[in-house]
This record gives sequence, C-alpha cells and structure tokens, in this order.
Amino acid sequence: MSADHYILIGNYPPDGQESMMRFADLLADGLRSRGKTVEVVTPPRRLLGKGSHPYRGIGKWLGYADKWILFPMALRRLVRKKRRELGDTVRYHICDHSNAPYLAQLPKDCAAITCHDVLAIRGALGYPDAYCSASRTGVFLQRWILKHLARAQRVACVSHLTLRHLCEITRNDRPKPGWVVVHNAFNADFKKIERPEAVQILKQQNVTLPQPFLLHVGSNLPRKNRRLLLEMSRQNGQSWPGHICFAGEPMDKSLADEAWVMGMQDRIHSVAKPDHKTLCALYSLAHAFVFPSFSEGFGWPMIEAQACGAPVIASNLEPLTEVSGGAALHADPHDPAAFAAALRSLSEVAIRQPLVQHGLENTARFGVAPMIEKYLELHELDSAALTRAAS
Repeated sequence: MSADHYILIGNYPPDGQESMMRFADLLADGLRSRGKTVEVVTPPRRLLGKGSHPYRGIGKWLGYADKWILFPMALRRLVRKKRRELGDTVRYHICDHSNAPYLAQLPKDCAAITCHDVLAIRGALGYPDAYCSASRTGVFLQRWILKHLARAQRVACVSHLTLRHLCEITRNDRPKPGWVVVHNAFNADFKKIERPEAVQILKQQNVTLPQPFLLHVGSNLPRKNRRLLLEMSRQNGQSWPGHICFAGEPMDKSLADEAWVMGMQDRIHSVAKPDHKTLCALYSLAHAFVFPSFSEGFGWPMIEAQACGAPVIASNLEPLTEVSGGAALHADPHDPAAFAAALRSLSEVAIRQPLVQHGLENTARFGVAPMIEKYLELHELDSAALTRAAS
C-alpha cells in the first residue's frame, strides 16, 4: 500500500546541526511536491534551559534528557495517536542516523532512516581513518546508535562508501535487502553568479577578499584538514601568491597561529557562517575550491562549488571520487605538494575550462526529484519480503 502520510524526525534544535535541519526540510518539501502529507517533528527543548549551553556541564546532560528520555516517550504517544487516526498507512523517517535509537519507538515495518556517515561510530570503535575521536561518553553513545542502526530494516546511505562502512561495522558481508544508496540532493539553489554581482554581494556583507583566492567551506574538525590549504600555498612559492578564504566555522586560533608562523597572516581570510547568497558569491569568485578532507560521508560543498562554476581540487579518497563524478582534480590529502601541482595545472585553459564544464554536468545527478523517488521506493518495500530475504 502506498503511504500518503509521512512523519519526519529531525534533530534537536539546540544542537545547531544546520546541514541536518536543511536535509529534513529538503526531504519534507520533496515529499510534499509528490502530494504527500508531511509532518516534521523534533525533540523540543524542555529541561535544557534557554540560557544553558547544550555541550557544556549540566546543559549537556539536560539536553540528553530532552533527547533520549522525554522525546522517546512523546514519540510513542505520537505513534499510538497516528495508528488510531490513520491505521498503518503512516511512514516514519529518521533524517539523521545519529538519532537511530528513536527506531525503538517506531513500527519496524513502517520506518526508515538516512545514514549520512558512520565516521563518529567508526571513530568510537577505534578506526583511525575516521579522524573522529570520542570521549568515554561518546564511545557509549556511538555504540548505542550502532546497535539500533544495525537493526534497521530500511536504511538510505548517502554514498557507496557509507554503505560499505555500515556493512563492515555491523559485520554483514553484504548489504541487507533494505539497505540502499540514495545520493543527497542539493539542499538549496546553487548557481554561478557573474563576477560584478558577486563582488557587490560580498561588498554588501562587508567582505573584502582580494583575488585570486582559494576557498574552503566547512569546519575546524581535524578531518577537514584545513591546514593543507596553507601548506599547498606555501608549496607554490612565488608562482601563486594568492589568498585563502575559510568559510563556515570561524578559523580557530591554532590555524591562525600557523598562518603567522608561515608569514601568511595577511593572506588568510575568514567568512563566518555566510548566508546562501554570500556562499554562492564566494564559490563563483574562487580561483579554486579546495576540499582536502581525510574523511567524509558525502561532501555537499564539492557539488555546490561545481554548480557555481568553481574548479574543484579534492582528496583522492572515497566518497569524494564518487561524488565528483570525475569532474575534479584529486590528490592525496597527506601531500600538499600534490595539491599544489593540481593548483598550478589550473592555469592551463585546456585543463581548467573542461573541468568547470564537467563539474556543471556532474551536478545534474543530484536533483531533488530522483532522490525523492528513491525514498518513496524505499518506504514502499514490502516488509515481509525484506524479512524473508534477510533470513
């Protein structure tokens, strides 16, 4: 039976996980465009006071109580209510794998979950290539998440690498019948902005950014490998005396100190949390977008840059090679000289122009419509058949 009512379970707002909140909105809008009735529910802030910090001291534990004690009880009540009103025609979707324990409150044959990566889980299990350390509390939490994720009947993994890693840590030789790959779609409209307009947008935001510049979009997490942009620029010596822009999370003190040690402090710029228009302007003006991550689950910024006409230089690790569609220059993220060589090659029109064009073509793979179609197919898989196939 095709379901017409979907309940999407989003993230706890005080955690500030913007990409996951945008994903929930993306999925909701896509399902509504197919005529579905959609509700998005999130754990409300109850015990965590308005002035409390969700990551420090008592605030962390109050946030845990909101998420893992109060909200599951509310979720059970919601499921009972919907069953009385709509029978078994409701489908439930958890938008972020880190909320996998909520699966215990949902009817197994009517629920699915999106797995964006298993980096934190692998880090807690001791895999060094995850580049995600975990506290003792974090190890317990990630093992608890894994326990529920492993039991999920329907899982949408955003890349083939994520699916393989999920099989590895759950000790499955192959994916379960309901474990599939569904690539993310763009969560906003990214397109190239012509130079005069892009410059004006930055000016309106009081952003002064000399050109040419390299762009990185992301956070200061160790796995994002921001330091490599400094190292690759220094590798170029006088052949590329451009600037570097870090957008997203403000540049941390350790990276700023590194820039001083290298004598590059006047060439480093930080644009904290740019709005969508400013981000598109940065992508459109960048000499190159550099994405040297040690580990990723998907890599949204890479296709955003391609959609805005920026040539991309990225790690030669999966899933970035999968997501780039071959329309990026890939190099070892441990080798600044290789990234520097890729950067120098962009001065050649015969390399730069086809790369930009192929990048624009690659972005066609990440439309909302095909993503939503795969999610509908996932939810319509016959539960009894999945159980038989898994046994």
